[in-house]
Amino acid sequence: MTHFSILDLSPIIEGGDAALSFRNSLDLARHAERWGYRRYWVAEHHGMPGIASAATSIVIGHIAAGTSRIRVGAGGIMLPNHSPLVIAEQFGTLESLFPGRIDLGLGRAPGSDQTTARALRRNLFSDADQFPNDVLELMAYFADDGQLPVRAVPGAGLDIPIWILGSSLFGAQLAAELGLPYSFASHFAPAMMMQAIEIYRARFRPSAQLARPYVMLGVPVFAADTDEEAQLVASSMQQAFVNLRSGRPTKLQAPVEGYLDRLGPRELAILDQTMTVAAIGSPSTVHASLRKFIERTQADELMISAQIYDHAARLKSYEIAASVLAA
Repeated sequence: MTHFSILDLSPIIEGGDAALSFRNSLDLARHAERWGYRRYWVAEHHGMPGIASAATSIVIGHIAAGTSRIRVGAGGIMLPNHSPLVIAEQFGTLESLFPGRIDLGLGRAPGSDQTTARALRRNLFSDADQFPNDVLELMAYFADDGQLPVRAVPGAGLDIPIWILGSSLFGAQLAAELGLPYSFASHFAPAMMMQAIEIYRARFRPSAQLARPYVMLGVPVFAADTDEEAQLVASSMQQAFVNLRSGRPTKLQAPVEGYLDRLGPRELAILDQTMTVAAIGSPSTVHASLRKFIERTQADELMISAQIYDHAARLKSYEIAASVLAA
């Protein structure tokens, strides 16, 4: 059985603000809990006018406090931006407040541009290389086995599942070596997906956390009553990708009729690189697309991503996706 979950960037729409984004995220999470989604993750990004989840741990607390059963976590925390001790304390606090419901996904990218990364006091030349050691240090704080001179309080001794996130082969190799579940960012960087999955499964070493490989894959899903309506709502995320890759990130824009027809070769190439695994269409179209994707990848879990301008349309898309996946 393939489980299904949600990745939410708390989109800030044109004409809206972060406060609205957080209200909408909590509303979506409450619906997701009823629809059978397994997890609700938010991601760390900085300096992005259309993404409100920069203070990721705080947003996780907001979502967890407003729900009762669904697992809530980070997809992910960009660990090179932080001291492992601080993350251990933050997630130790979250796990203490919401026991048995917190996940911690870890990535090594800055989640920002280089200027913003410098403002985060991140060493651009060495911190990413330290990522495996930082992961081990963080795990040691939770293990509380006396190997570190400092204890994470809260955090020490708590069972908080750690995931490795990635969009290249590096994360696949690290997750396999450490025996951790692996989440591949195929929702925006699908090029190396199959190779990363193969490496992870082939090299996986069982650990105290995980006995067998476990693969989660990001999938953009835009579902509506008709294929034409789904293409329309998907145009907001398509605009976001084109604007970001063109160096002009914006708030999430309203959908545009015939958006793809307005694009030149360069912009179409950007979307070809980022949205090749997207499922866009009516329930039957999405069903066929996701079935083919699951058969191809044998994914253990899908992390559904949908940057949709209208909140009601976003709810409907996730409801359709849940019914399709449950079937």
